[in-house]
Amino acid sequence: MTQNTKQQDFIGHLSELRTKLLKSSAFILLAFLSLVYFSNSIYEFVAEPLQAFLPENSSMIATEVASPFLSPLRLTFYVSLLISIPYLLSQAWSFIAPGMYKNEKILSSIVIASSILLFYLGTLFAYFIVFPLVFGFFTSTAPEGVMVMTDIGKYLDFVLTMIFAFSFCFEIPILIFLLIWSEITTVESVAKKRPYIIILCFVVAMFLTPPDVLSQTLLAIPSWLLFELGLLMARLTKKNKP
Repeated sequence: MTQNTKQQDFIGHLSELRTKLLKSSAFILLAFLSLVYFSNSIYEFVAEPLQAFLPENSSMIATEVASPFLSPLRLTFYVSLLISIPYLLSQAWSFIAPGMYKNEKILSSIVIASSILLFYLGTLFAYFIVFPLVFGFFTSTAPEGVMVMTDIGKYLDFVLTMIFAFSFCFEIPILIFLLIWSEITTVESVAKKRPYIIILCFVVAMFLTPPDVLSQTLLAIPSWLLFELGLLMARLTKKNKP
């Protein structure tokens, strides 16, 4: 292959990458424009886990002038990103797949599908399981005479942090599986480090969640169980690796 041919191939790959990025950006923008009319309704849905535990005569507040407009809009953008994840990954897949072998394509497609599923499961787990427990605990521990009135911007920051923390922690099985499949490490080596992994789960949860034991535990224990799931997946597939 001549130098000129290599250069043309490289430019062709860059052009294709640019096309994929433009399509991905256009899809996110289209999703955002489709949802922007429902911004307030989306925010009300996300705020429901907290509002269900607010005392009577209490409500959420906006302490900044632009918060009533910007907070729902910002949430809508993140929801657009969340919805766009399958399309974004499909664009990435179509870019790298032509350079893979058949068995690599099969494995990669399974990994991508599993990653998407686990990411959404992490989001649902945070919203339906963690938020009711955490907000119920927070509102019940308010001192006598203190009215719980949360700022909508601060609430959004808290919710997004928790959702992304749980969504990415639900990717632990995929990470463990890939590390073992690619022979960076082994099942036996990872299993021996189990006590350290458990401690690491609690340490990471301490940094990703609010400073309360309940939130940390709700993130650390599922992370540990997901680690065990990844280890089990690696054990089951190790025998069948070509």
